[in-house]
Amino acid sequence: MQSLTRMTSAEITALQNRKLQELLQYLSARSPYYQELFRERDIDISTIRTTADLSRLPFTTKDDLARNNDAFLCVAKSDITDFVTTSGTLSDPVAFYLTDADVDRLAHNEAESFRCAGGTAGDIYQLMTTIDKRFMAGLAYWMGARKMGAGIIRVGPGAPFLQWESILRFSPTVLIAIPSFIPKLIDYAEANDIDFRSSGVKSVICIGEPIRNPDFSLNELGKRITSKWDIRLYSTYASTEMGAAFTECEQGRGGHLNPDLLILEVVDENGNEVNEGELGEVVVTTLGVEGMPLIRYKTGDLCHVYHAPCACGRVSTRLGPVVGRKQQMIKFKGTTIFPPALFDVLDMVREIDLYQVVISKNEYGNDDITILLSMQLQSVSFREKLHSLFKSRLRVTPALQFITAEELSFRIYKQEKRKPEKLVYI
Repeated sequence: MQSLTRMTSAEITALQNRKLQELLQYLSARSPYYQELFRERDIDISTIRTTADLSRLPFTTKDDLARNNDAFLCVAKSDITDFVTTSGTLSDPVAFYLTDADVDRLAHNEAESFRCAGGTAGDIYQLMTTIDKRFMAGLAYWMGARKMGAGIIRVGPGAPFLQWESILRFSPTVLIAIPSFIPKLIDYAEANDIDFRSSGVKSVICIGEPIRNPDFSLNELGKRITSKWDIRLYSTYASTEMGAAFTECEQGRGGHLNPDLLILEVVDENGNEVNEGELGEVVVTTLGVEGMPLIRYKTGDLCHVYHAPCACGRVSTRLGPVVGRKQQMIKFKGTTIFPPALFDVLDMVREIDLYQVVISKNEYGNDDITILLSMQLQSVSFREKLHSLFKSRLRVTPALQFITAEELSFRIYKQEKRKPEKLVYI
């Protein structure tokens, strides 16, 4: 696989058109799900010659994938190298099967992503997320660093003492972490007289949570980190289904598409592509996948899209931060809210160390929002401060519930989950 850093738009289009035709031939020959779909819809794949023709094909949805999971598999299970599942944030986890070539594709994606974020073979990465529990991303990070020739320290999530022991022992230059963990890392360093500003860490690859607003300015979590620690934050967006990532360059103006791995569409409610800078749902067609390729897969994630060349010199399409998920849109007291907007308010308040947002239905079937916080914060003045902040930022005030710090931590950091549960639906 070649590096696409300096390919022209015409070269990228030609590459994607060729790979799309190869994909359709492959699915027609090997995929039980798409074979049946092509028959039912009377689709002649020979008429789909370019990415512009994709609109003639139906979308693939999360429900399609869940209901027909193994029908998407294009190879014998004896050819599978790695077995993974989706995180199951809003539904039951879905299985994904990777061949040896698919694992190599993951490594290629992550190596390109690290390079996009300024990485080199001379860097040492500290991995602060799990590499087990059927988690694709942890494997991808390790494989990507190895392919790039960089070193990587597999520490795993949590454990501030072990993180700092590894940082001081091995001198990593880049951390790979869920960004909301970094303030805890800073707090631990300050409490234990660790000179974190002289640690040699220069940047963080931020996964799983946004650190920017739609205008690319740092959000409250991003500001909270950089106000204490002079490090560079690189935002990423990825999913198990796409087996690839959109990663920021040094310009911080959106995550770059790896165009040899994905065809990207960003569509409105009617399935039409949105214009430059507009918000829409991210739809991907996976290229070069052997195990479970997907055509026009609707991720449910809402992002702004940018096709104009980046100041870094790359011409690949970019995605802004995830504004929210279609399934997570909340209608609360007449106001439409996505969870990141709630997180942003809570991240503004330095007294708040942990929180969980609980979405439920009231007796009339309308959305209710309850914020779970530590009992140590339940003073009248704190309640008034937080209510006022929500009112000024979102025009509505969710209910506040205070529980012990131990119970809150237990709710958020469940052993069976791969990510902290900052948002739950009941």
